[in-house]
Amino acid sequence: MAGIGFELRKILSRDSYTATLHAYVYAGLISSGPWVLSIISVMLVGIISLGLLLPNVLVGQFLVTVTYLMATSLILTGGLQLFFTRFVSDRLFEKKYDQILPNLLGILLLVTIAAGVLGIIVLGLLFDQPLIYRVLVLSNFVVLCNLWLVIIFLSGMKAYNRILLVMLVGYTLMVASAYLLSFLQMPGLLLALLIGHSTLLFLFLYDILREYRAEKLIAFDFLQRRQVFLSLLATGFFYNCGIWIDKFLFWFNPGTSHAIVGPLRASILYDLPIFLAYLAIIPGMAVFLVRIETDFAEWYDRLFRAIRDGETLQHIGQLKTEMTLSIRQGLLEICKVQGLTVVLLFLFAPRLLEWLGISSYYLPLFYIDLIGVSIQVVFMALLNVFFYLDKRTVVLELCVLFAVLNGALTLLSMYLGPSFFGYGFTLSLLICVLLGLHRLSTALQDLEYDTFMLSSR
Repeated sequence: MAGIGFELRKILSRDSYTATLHAYVYAGLISSGPWVLSIISVMLVGIISLGLLLPNVLVGQFLVTVTYLMATSLILTGGLQLFFTRFVSDRLFEKKYDQILPNLLGILLLVTIAAGVLGIIVLGLLFDQPLIYRVLVLSNFVVLCNLWLVIIFLSGMKAYNRILLVMLVGYTLMVASAYLLSFLQMPGLLLALLIGHSTLLFLFLYDILREYRAEKLIAFDFLQRRQVFLSLLATGFFYNCGIWIDKFLFWFNPGTSHAIVGPLRASILYDLPIFLAYLAIIPGMAVFLVRIETDFAEWYDRLFRAIRDGETLQHIGQLKTEMTLSIRQGLLEICKVQGLTVVLLFLFAPRLLEWLGISSYYLPLFYIDLIGVSIQVVFMALLNVFFYLDKRTVVLELCVLFAVLNGALTLLSMYLGPSFFGYGFTLSLLICVLLGLHRLSTALQDLEYDTFMLSSR
């Protein structure tokens, strides 16, 4: 789904510093926009709420509720995102554009029903909060589950100015609504969240409706056995479990957390540093998107077009060398940019935390989390390359390993004490990246053999 790649190449073809800066800013906003902008918007809602003299306890309950909504919706739909991305990509390759929209509406219908039923059961059995709270939490959960599926189309849409405008409108509306509805207290904040994300969902859906025309309204072709890639469902689930398992372990350990609202718990000690650290990934994500969707994607396309067209083995070998070089340069550039970001934040972290009114006690955990989220950018780049090469088994193995290691090492760090908090997350990613680099080297060495043997079966 390389619509964004075409636009990035078009911008970079102007060959000027301004165009390069334009491309990287655009890539950073698109790649991390929904993620980072949602974090910033929710943080602004919290700041505005405190400024309006809403009780600290109430604001804390809202922020923790939002965190759980994000985590559970991503874990529930993580596999479906990858699974449906593959379905749409295959239909685009086959030029069967009329199948995309009906199947999108089909999967959104199934997700809405599943998320609604699951939400009703959990909220009914585990929560004793007022009905309005449970209804708004359920509504937000369903909208978020649908939004994560719609967002996968952003990388295939070329109207990037429109995408950025929609994001700005949605999150601005969320913050403004929180200000206007603050007199309703918790229901007002949750309603503002719902208004913002619903605006994003329906505006993006409108754009998809305009781009992909179809005669049928709803279809379920993605459920046909030959269209189902179970490994992708498992991969998305384990990847998101890997991202969140350390947080859940800290949340539900009585020694590192406390109850906030209903069964929901939070770990102030652990949550705040990693929350801030994730804001530092924008430079790395920008480089990741530019390099993967320009240099690597272009050489990848030329290589496999040459294989399909029956070019000579020598020519294919030259293209493979160029593609391998683009991967090496892309990963190196991600490491350079994200490494520079980490160094700068290491230098200014004491002042940053002081400016935010956060105790210097958080500095060691903030430092290790910064390294961890930076390694995560490299991990994501490796997974993306493996997806291009259709090494789904390797990706699944890495994601399962990440989830298992993060869980086990986090438990070990909790046993060893506060000085080791955060090391489980960071070390698990480091191990997976090192293993991923080894597997990538092997996959590239065997590329011709695997390609021709698979195509001859």
